[in-house]
Amino acid sequence: MQQRTVGFFGIFSIWVSANFVITTILTGMLFLPDISFLDALKAIFLGSVIGAIPIALMGRIGTKTGLPTMVIARAAFGQKGALLPAAANTVILIGWSWIQAYMAGLSLDYAINFLTGYSNINLFTILTQGLVIFIAIYGIRGIDKVQRFISSAMLILSFTIFYKLFTAYDVHSLIQLQLSENPETTVIIAFDVVIATAFSWMSSVCDYNRSAKSETGGMIATYLGYILASMLALGLGAAVGGFSLVLGMEQTYDPVVLLAAHGFGLVAAIVVFLSVVSTNAMALYSANMSFLNVFPKASFWKSAIILGVITVMGALLKERLMTHFFDFVLFIATLYIPIFSIMMADFYIVKKQRYDADDIALDKKGLYRYIKGFHPAAFIAYALSAAFALYFTYVSPLTIGSTVITFFLAGILYTVLAKMMSSSSITKGKSEKTA
Repeated sequence: MQQRTVGFFGIFSIWVSANFVITTILTGMLFLPDISFLDALKAIFLGSVIGAIPIALMGRIGTKTGLPTMVIARAAFGQKGALLPAAANTVILIGWSWIQAYMAGLSLDYAINFLTGYSNINLFTILTQGLVIFIAIYGIRGIDKVQRFISSAMLILSFTIFYKLFTAYDVHSLIQLQLSENPETTVIIAFDVVIATAFSWMSSVCDYNRSAKSETGGMIATYLGYILASMLALGLGAAVGGFSLVLGMEQTYDPVVLLAAHGFGLVAAIVVFLSVVSTNAMALYSANMSFLNVFPKASFWKSAIILGVITVMGALLKERLMTHFFDFVLFIATLYIPIFSIMMADFYIVKKQRYDADDIALDKKGLYRYIKGFHPAAFIAYALSAAFALYFTYVSPLTIGSTVITFFLAGILYTVLAKMMSSSSITKGKSEKTA
């Protein structure tokens, strides 16, 4: 309890910094020209408002128990069963770090080149991720302090960029942008992608919100911070992508390229660099927490450095990373959504918000061992709902998207199976006692 020292503004700053990142901007850019700019804004608003709800609810579990996300997973998946989602989460967060570190390297290279004429993308990618490793080693203390500064700076700079975009270019042309003749993205699918983007943060939310001073304050701060960042970043991406098409440029994910012609590229480069430093510090910290859940005897700072070096090596793949970005977002959705739907159903419905945090962490009473450390209900529900998501995402895509449906399907399946297995165990126990 004495370590729960992060107040409302601290949690708010963490989640503003978390989602205001170049990969979120890139996601918004992908919506145009399949849908109009105004329709993109509608999908972004609704998806952000709805997608932030499960993030805030999941974060409350972290505040209530004081445990990291992947440790909490033991309650639903079993003491040994939780190792699988923890390992998957480590790999996925490293993948996020690769993409973002490269983008930060590009932005820092632009800024240094603008100021001095020197250019070296590989060097600046390495330096950026080196700073990220340094912040992550200091854990939540370092992240809390850094995010307060970065979130404020990014909000000021982002509003400046919006002002420059909408005064330097013709807004009417953006609104009237000719749409694609064979669109792959509809408004519903765009909404689905915004929701999926929210779920990509579910694996980390408890890692930070467990340090919040209060459950209610942490929930509200998370909700508002995430919504603000999501709408700004996705909206900026849609505007940048749309204006680049209006001007006949090759569609770009980078606001630096578009604003450079008006002498504003340096500001955009600083925003991108700061956003990646803040987000990658969180991603590396959470990847390390997941890694320690699998290997609890490992040293925190040593494993952080090792994982950090891996993120540096991956980031040097550069453009090869970006060609698979959209597929990466969808793939994360299929893996993540069932996991956290099951965890939330377990806490709020099956266990009725009653967790023994000490036993989840230390396994002294065996309350969460289930069958040899695995909870069959969780794995059956996960397998069925993940298969559903994979099929209706890649084989036969639904016109309304599969994210929201998968979330409710996984939660319902788990609730039914968990209660059936619990009733069966009770009945069996009574029979044995009677005999």
